[in-house]
Amino acid sequence: MTDAHTSQRIHYAWIILIMGTLGVFGALGLARFGYTVVLPSMQEGLHMDNTQAGILATANLIGYLALCAIGGALASRFGPRSVLSIGLFLCAASMILTGLVNDMQTAAVFRAVTGLGSGAANISVMGMMSAWFTAKRRGFASGIAVSGSSLALIVLGPLVPRILSSFQVDGWRVCWFVFGGITLLLSLASFFLIRNHPEEKGLEPLGKNPGTTFVEREKKESVQWRRVYRSFPVWNLGLVYVAFGFSYIIYMTFFTKKLVAEGGYSQLDAGKLFMIMGWLSLFCGLIWGSISDRIGRKQTLAAVYFVQAVSFSLFALWTKPFGFTLSAILFGLTAWSIPAVMAAACGDMLGSRMAPAALGFITLFFGVGQAVGPSIAGIIADFYGSFSPAFLLAGIVALLGSIGSFFLKPERRES
Repeated sequence: MTDAHTSQRIHYAWIILIMGTLGVFGALGLARFGYTVVLPSMQEGLHMDNTQAGILATANLIGYLALCAIGGALASRFGPRSVLSIGLFLCAASMILTGLVNDMQTAAVFRAVTGLGSGAANISVMGMMSAWFTAKRRGFASGIAVSGSSLALIVLGPLVPRILSSFQVDGWRVCWFVFGGITLLLSLASFFLIRNHPEEKGLEPLGKNPGTTFVEREKKESVQWRRVYRSFPVWNLGLVYVAFGFSYIIYMTFFTKKLVAEGGYSQLDAGKLFMIMGWLSLFCGLIWGSISDRIGRKQTLAAVYFVQAVSFSLFALWTKPFGFTLSAILFGLTAWSIPAVMAAACGDMLGSRMAPAALGFITLFFGVGQAVGPSIAGIIADFYGSFSPAFLLAGIVALLGSIGSFFLKPERRES
C-alpha cells in the first residue's frame, strides 16, 4: 500500500503539525519563556539588577531578530526541514552552555545564540504550515502550531519551582540543562520526521480543492523576492507586528519577577499562575486562527490586540491577586494568536512557496519590538522602583496595535 493510500486514513500533514508544535515548544517555549520562570533565581545567582536582566533578554531577542532577516529566505530556499533542525540544535547547545556561565556577559552571548536558533526554527515551522495546509485551514493549522508555547508554560510552571527547590543555588543551571536536553531530542526528531512539501510523500496539501495539481501550484508560486520585499501590504503587516513584539515580551519576561518582587507571591505560587496561563493559552491560536479564517485577518488582529491591551494594563494598575489573575486569564485566552494570524496572512498574500520569506520579513519588525522591549522595561523598573509603568507602556503599545490593524489591507488568496 502506497503512502498516498495510507494517507487517506491519516494525512501526513498531521504529523507535520505535531512536529511543528513540538518545534515551537522547544524553540520558543523552552528557549525563550523558560527565561521568565528561571529569571529570579538566575538574577540572584549572577547578581544582576533589572536593567541587566532586561539586557540579557534583549540579547536573546537580538539573535532572534538577526535570524529573522534571513531565516524565512533560507527556509524558502533550502526547505523548512534543515533550517528547523539546525535551529533547534543551536537552541539546545546554547541553553546547555547558558547553564555553565558565571557572569552576565557570557550569558548574554549564549542567549543571543539561542535567539538565532529560535528564529530559524520558529520561522520554519510557521512557514511550513502554508505548504501543508490550504488557505481554508491555514489559520487553523498555524493556531495549533503556536500552542507549543502554551505546552511549555504548562510544563514550566510546576517543573521549574521543583528543580529550584531541589538544587537550591544551582537550580537555575539545572533548568537550562534540562531545557537543552529536551530541545536536542526535538532537533533529532525533526530531522527524521519533517518533510518540506506534501509531494515528498506523494500527497497534496490538506484541504486542497480538486483540480489544482502541485505542478500548477508551483508555477504560480515561483520565487519572486520583490513580491515580498516591495509589497506595501507586507510592510504594513510588519509595522503592526511591531506592537505585539514590544508589548507581549515585556509581559512575559517580567511576569514572574513582578509577582515575586512586588505582588507578594512565592516562586511556587507565581509558577502556578504561569501554568494556569499556559492551560488557558493552549487553544488560543487554534480558536483565533479559525476565527480569522472566517471573519478576516485584520478584524481578528484588532480584537486580540485590544484584549491584550486590557490584560497588560490590569497587570500594571490592579496589583492585587484578583487583578493579576484576571490579567493572566485575558492574556492566556489570546497569547499566541497574533503570530498564528500573521502566518496565515502571509500565506494568503503570497502563497505557500513564498510564505516563509514573507513571514521572516515581517518577523523582522516583530523582532525589533521584542529586542527593545525588555531593556526599556528594565530601565523603567529601576528608575521608578516598580514594573507597573513598564506594563502600562505595554498596554498602550498593544492598543496602538489594535488601532493599526484596522488599516491593514491583506490580499486574500485561495490555494
